[in-house]
Amino acid sequence: MKNLFEEKGMNETIERINQLNANTTPEWGKMNVAQMLAHNCIAYEIAFDERKVDRPGFFGKIIMNLFVKSTVIGNKPYSKNGQTAPYFIVDDERDFEVEKKRLIDYIERAQKIGASHFEGKESASFGKITSAEWNTMFSKHIDHHLVQFGV
Repeated sequence: MKNLFEEKGMNETIERINQLNANTTPEWGKMNVAQMLAHNCIAYEIAFDERKVDRPGFFGKIIMNLFVKSTVIGNKPYSKNGQTAPYFIVDDERDFEVEKKRLIDYIERAQKIGASHFEGKESASFGKITSAEWNTMFSKHIDHHLVQFGV
C-alpha cells in the first residue's frame, strides 16, 4: 500500500493516474474512466466534510466494524465487482479532465494537510480511525480502480 501522506507515495499514485486517458477502458465493472475518477473523489469529499452521507446508527456502526471494516481497511485487495455503498455510485456522465484534476487535487490536499490531520478523525462508516487506516482506505481504493483500468 502506498502511503499517500508521503510525497513519494502521492507522486507514484499521481503518475499512475496520469497514464489514464478519456478512452481508457476497464478490465471489469460498469464505470467508465471518468466515472471511476469521480467515484474515487467521493471518499475525499466525505473525509473533508464536503459531502454529507447518512451515517449508520449505533447498531449499524457495530455491524460495519465487525463485518465490513476489515475488508475496507485491511491489507487484502478488494475483489472485482465488489459491492459499494449507494452514495459511492456514479452513473451519470462525467468529464474526464475535470474528474482527473479533482482527484489529483484531493490527493495533493490530503498529503499537504498530512497524516496528523486524519489521526482519530471520524469516518462516516467506522467512527474514529487512525491516520494509517485513512491512508489504507484512500490508497487501497485508488489502487483497486487503477488496476481495474490497467495502470
